Amino acid sequence: MTSLDRLAMYTEMVRIRQYETRILQEYHGDKTPAWDIGAGLIPGEMHLSAGQEPAAVGVCAHLKKGDAITAPHRPHHFALAHGVDMNAMTAEIYGRTTGLCKGKGGHMHLFDPENHFSCSGIIAQGYPVACGQALAMKRKGTDNVTVAVAGEGAANQGAFHESLNLAAVWNLPVIFVIEDNDWAISVPREASTANTSNADRAAGYGIPGVRVEDNDVEAVFEAAGAAVDRARSGEGPSLIEVHTLRLLGHFEGDAQAYRPDLETVDERDPIPRYAASLMEAGELTEAQADDIKAAADAEVDAAIQFAVDSPIPTPEDALQHVFA
Repeated sequence: MTSLDRLAMYTEMVRIRQYETRILQEYHGDKTPAWDIGAGLIPGEMHLSAGQEPAAVGVCAHLKKGDAITAPHRPHHFALAHGVDMNAMTAEIYGRTTGLCKGKGGHMHLFDPENHFSCSGIIAQGYPVACGQALAMKRKGTDNVTVAVAGEGAANQGAFHESLNLAAVWNLPVIFVIEDNDWAISVPREASTANTSNADRAAGYGIPGVRVEDNDVEAVFEAAGAAVDRARSGEGPSLIEVHTLRLLGHFEGDAQAYRPDLETVDERDPIPRYAASLMEAGELTEAQADDIKAAADAEVDAAIQFAVDSPIPTPEDALQHVFA
């Protein structure tokens, strides 16, 4: 890994964080004084990925055009890291006609055929889909790979185990990624999962499994590099579990009364930690960090403005671009 790699990953993490920070502000901006989840420019639920940037950035650094990602209900970090257009994604979140799905999917149902990106609000739903995509890639004879992302709670779903088994049997080019943020909504990991590392479950299907601790983007980068190389060379699937951090609630409006760790959350934030590490190594200056943040803010501001200025669907649009 080079200094340029590290700087690029830091830049992408900041870009994602600034996006999530602004969406957080926009989402809450018109839902007061009385909280109404259906009100405002961004109605409905909102699941933000602040704190989980290392998982997306470390994995997506190895992906190329034609590779696919199936993401969960907390998808923005993987979408942006994989090259999904920020303007179109933001317009989708705002429910506008210029959105990825003409404003009909919202933030949990982003679909981008150009970048082979999709996500779903159904727990572990993307794992079987990823197997299908990987099978298509294998039959076409390409070296493309699929990344299937889900949270640690999804590792207890039948779709997780069925998908790992099928991927192993068919030797598919798929990388299963579990984001362990310690909380399946409000349920702590130890109350729902018998083992301490879902990476250990990979052995049951005869595939490699690795757990990355400390929300370390460089460790994710190394683990993902090995898994992607393995898949591209025809050696089959791998499993990576990243012990990451959910800085915010499960959804916006979640009071998080169930979390005893809230007092230590800010000190575990991966972005200032990585910035300090890069500065100590002489690979990042304060001025560079300021420029990176300013560039991210400008891009995000433009995306928000694009969404706000875009048309709202008309009632006549309701039956367009949908299955009848």
